[in-house]
Amino acid sequence: MFWFLLIAMVVVVAAVTLAVVGGGGDDGAVLPDTEPEHLVDPLPEHRPVARADVEALRIPVVLRGYRMADVDDVLSRLSAELAERDARITELQTTLEGSRKRLVTGGQGPAPQDPAAQDPATEPSDEEPRR
Repeated sequence: MFWFLLIAMVVVVAAVTLAVVGGGGDDGAVLPDTEPEHLVDPLPEHRPVARADVEALRIPVVLRGYRMADVDDVLSRLSAELAERDARITELQTTLEGSRKRLVTGGQGPAPQDPAAQDPATEPSDEEPRR
């Protein structure tokens, strides 16, 4: 009985192996290669990136982790968005500080963004330039 079960197990394992490898089919075709996955829903190009866009982003997995091109694209887009937002925040903070200074001084004095007001050497004068 033991030998019968051993032979039956070897036959079943061989049949499964042949079926998986593709040796048992009529046309002899092996399993077709699959197309590599690509980033299905990239970050939106027509509007700024929102938190929901980043949370919904799914980068496809490949044999050894993630596709470097997809990750590089996402990271470069996010870094550009962050740099743009940082510049806008700095601009708005500068404008706010200038408005506060003007309110404190009673609306008198030049605006802090006026380069001629910050550097007295560049103020226009009534004298003609020397030649």
